[in-house]
Amino acid sequence: MKIITVRRAALSALLLQLIPVTHAADSQTMIVTASPQGVSELDTPAAVSVVNGDDMRQAAPRINLSESLGAVPGLQVQNRQNYAQDLQLSIRGFGSRSTFGVRGIRLYVDGIPATMPDGQGQTSNIDINSIDHVDVLRGPFSALYGNSSGGVINVTTQTGQQPTTVEASSYYGSYGTWRYGLKASGATGDGTQAGDVDYTVSSTRFTTRGHRDHSGTRKNLANAKLGVRIDDASKLTLMFNSVDVKADDPGGLTKAEWRDKPRQAPRGEQFNVRKNLKQTQAGLRYERALTANDDLSVMMYAGERQTTQYQSIPMAAQKKPTHAGGVIDLDRHYQGIDTRWTHRGELLVPMTFTTGLDYETMTEQRRGYENFHLVNGAPDYGHKGNLRRKERNLMWNVDPYLQTQWQLTDKLSLDAGVRYSSVYFDSNDHYIRPGNGDDSGDTSYHKWLPAGSLKYAINDAWNVYASAGRGFETPTINELSYRSNGEGGLNMNLRPSTNTTVEVGSKTRIGNGLFSAALFKTDTDNEIVVDSSEGGRTSYKNAGKTRRRGAELALDQQFGESWKLKAAWTWLDATYRSNVCNTGNCNGHRIPGIARNMGYASFGYAPDLGWYAGSDIRYMSGIMANDANSARAPSWTVVGLNTGYKFGAGNWVMDVFSRVDNLFDRKYAGSVIVNESQGRYYESAPGRNYGVGLSVSYQFM
Repeated sequence: MKIITVRRAALSALLLQLIPVTHAADSQTMIVTASPQGVSELDTPAAVSVVNGDDMRQAAPRINLSESLGAVPGLQVQNRQNYAQDLQLSIRGFGSRSTFGVRGIRLYVDGIPATMPDGQGQTSNIDINSIDHVDVLRGPFSALYGNSSGGVINVTTQTGQQPTTVEASSYYGSYGTWRYGLKASGATGDGTQAGDVDYTVSSTRFTTRGHRDHSGTRKNLANAKLGVRIDDASKLTLMFNSVDVKADDPGGLTKAEWRDKPRQAPRGEQFNVRKNLKQTQAGLRYERALTANDDLSVMMYAGERQTTQYQSIPMAAQKKPTHAGGVIDLDRHYQGIDTRWTHRGELLVPMTFTTGLDYETMTEQRRGYENFHLVNGAPDYGHKGNLRRKERNLMWNVDPYLQTQWQLTDKLSLDAGVRYSSVYFDSNDHYIRPGNGDDSGDTSYHKWLPAGSLKYAINDAWNVYASAGRGFETPTINELSYRSNGEGGLNMNLRPSTNTTVEVGSKTRIGNGLFSAALFKTDTDNEIVVDSSEGGRTSYKNAGKTRRRGAELALDQQFGESWKLKAAWTWLDATYRSNVCNTGNCNGHRIPGIARNMGYASFGYAPDLGWYAGSDIRYMSGIMANDANSARAPSWTVVGLNTGYKFGAGNWVMDVFSRVDNLFDRKYAGSVIVNESQGRYYESAPGRNYGVGLSVSYQFM
């Protein structure tokens, strides 16, 4: 009897940082790795889900994570159909306030943080074409990853294996959507001898004119991983990633605009709102077995990110001396190192401990410009004008950590850990004019982050656990950048939020699959929420107390050799426990941006070769769009179908498929812009849409 899982390795919910991957002897068994020993998902005392990369690519466009993460309970993924703003991701409500990028959860790609030291992350550099697996950690243990870790998403790309394989793939869909890519992977030797090399190289290009007006996008993405076995005890792995995006921004719609013409983009076209982004990063991981019971891992990385974003801000608003203009121009350089030592031994009982030090830093050059030129005294929007802001921002963190695992009896185990997170922020203002004073400032945040869990094995196929932990979120640089009411300067009154989470869960092996359930409660003080959002500029405030209570169910089951069923359901009650509204009383109101109920189910027939077919259904209940709960995006249910044929001839394998999404042409808002000041909360989702895809691979035997 085996557990349906990824074929190689998954996120360890038992360790503080990303742990080096080891391979299971049975490639079909799910392993959550605590290197060098494996811990199955069944035995992990935390809510963790693993999504296989092959499943993510099965009859899929391979463009967005939202395509394939629906089976993860507690994870809310909203495709904004706006590549200038990225996906909206939240885990158990953490990150729901984000109006752009990813906030409140930690993202990693091959051990390199896709989340900056301040807690702001992005998914644009994730190459679905080369993913091996994605691990999603929820609950108390995610706090051990440091600042802004309400949840953790860890993406691991494929490690090359023999034989060498080359694959070309393409997808064409509605709204002029094209994606085509090329991937090569292979290895010399089996990876156990000195000099053995493994590699995976992938490149992808994506273009679309977009579902909405003024939402065209062009994206180039490259990802590479090269591993070298130095000797019997050590390995060196080099990672490289580059992404280049040019995307128009259609902006939000009022309810009347959304109902009347959901594909329109009046402000996007008027102001030519758009974003250009370029990011390049590289990392180096060194792993060494010091003794039979001791391992050392050192991860180093560095990168740079350049962003230029044009916003829909009228000229009149920019006339204020303190206004930073309608164009954001950012240059960011980031780097870090994580050094970790793991020891396995006995201290009265079998135990494992991991200790290490994580250091991350980011330097940002932030400039603001007017978004217009004057032509005969009238503004011509969409052009970079006069300088209105110039500052250098520096943020870094230094986090020592310790985690232990104790096998108290054959059935009872204890996991406990602590991290001391120190986050520093310093800003130097270089734009000082009459009416716009010196807004330089600095601050720091420090917090102990403990977590612990008890797991009891009722039998070989059924484990229950209880866990608790404390986390915190500092404001990001973007959240500190603006004050409410259009005032200039940094919002240094914004404080970090702290949260305490308790969770109980159960995991049961049922036949050839796994059923999991979890109950949790999170209480937060000084929750950071949107104060106002207008013209692409968002200011934030502390909301006092909030509470999130929820339940999660998930089933991953396989029938016979080729039938697969996945299902997930989430209930999440997220409310304010104090008044956060500028007018009126919001105590007891639902926190905006969070669905109270989410459901997902997929069923398909997928043999290794031949015809295959599948279907999925997704449900999301209504989402409040503002703190006053006076605006709401309606609930929706959509259905998708796919079918294809895979066949082989010698060393060749070809896979051709077609799919239809939103089969019944449901009209709905795919996401909301929380607390948008002009009531432009709604971002429409596409109606019925189609796609066809083809992949061809060749193995050099």
